[in-house]
Amino acid sequence: MQKEMRKFCPKCKTHTIQSVSIHKKGKDRKGAQGALRHAEDKKGYGGQKFPELKRTAKTTKKITLRYGCKTCQRKTMKEGKRMRKLEIQA
Repeated sequence: MQKEMRKFCPKCKTHTIQSVSIHKKGKDRKGAQGALRHAEDKKGYGGQKFPELKRTAKTTKKITLRYGCKTCQRKTMKEGKRMRKLEIQA
């Protein structure tokens, strides 16, 4: 995939040149409500709340693309197609 492409910007309301990057998930917060609740269920005898997944069913993931407008710096994200690997070229 190319590094820059012309795409519609919802803030500018016109097609502009936008930079393309692959969105990566941030670090999980240990103090988040769901993480605390899951830790409480795992504590003590009994162990795991749900069966641990031994192998995943799918071999690919949907890659989320992040577009950045060059004129207004608005960032938009769009879910891409399923693929094993995506390279962004100059």
